[in-house]
Amino acid sequence: MPVRVVDTATPSSQPSSGQDANAGHPSPPSCSLLSAGRCYAGTQNVSNIQKEEAWKVNVRIHGCDLEQGYLCGTMEALNVPLADTPVVTFWEGEIVDAKNYTFFTGKWEASPEDDIRHWSKFPSFTPLLSQIEADGGKSVDLSNYAYIFMVLHHLTFHRWKEQYFVNVGVDCGLTIAGFYYVCFSCSDGSISGYYYDPNSSPFQKLELKCTNEKDSGFTFSSYELQ
Repeated sequence: MPVRVVDTATPSSQPSSGQDANAGHPSPPSCSLLSAGRCYAGTQNVSNIQKEEAWKVNVRIHGCDLEQGYLCGTMEALNVPLADTPVVTFWEGEIVDAKNYTFFTGKWEASPEDDIRHWSKFPSFTPLLSQIEADGGKSVDLSNYAYIFMVLHHLTFHRWKEQYFVNVGVDCGLTIAGFYYVCFSCSDGSISGYYYDPNSSPFQKLELKCTNEKDSGFTFSSYELQ
């Protein structure tokens, strides 16, 4: 099972002393649709002012630890114009729980204003906004919330961040410098997200549906994660 690698060079990615004080916060609700082996399929809109464009995307979760606010997986983009094959990236995610991570990213060139602007794209975030603005979300109880927020560092509320390319080189013409703000629905396993990178088109939307199968629904080519 994938394990989390702590990056000591970027202390901002670790819980602050304020978050330590909230160590008693319960984790977001356990959800069978957000667990290792789950698969999702959908699209990422990468349109810009020149043209409309969307890529078909498959995502698989390889590890999920709600207690530590961590998950990881792979993302496969199927119809990338500059790539001869589907492009697969490995990503790590931070689950917003007011214990390990808050709604404020504190890294990857994202300001608090950027955070609020992106989180506010999700209707399910609106009821939380006043509390987030008041104390940074440290007092928000997400343990029974119908949504999980995350940040995906590549690529519940969460952030997802893509870490590296699995099957292509860095000269493939793509970038994974940014990250995703993500909202996961516990009721149906759907995922919506927005990609943030100051050097890319703003608010590129990610939309995924759970295939409702574990380790099936679609098949990745075989890649070995080192």
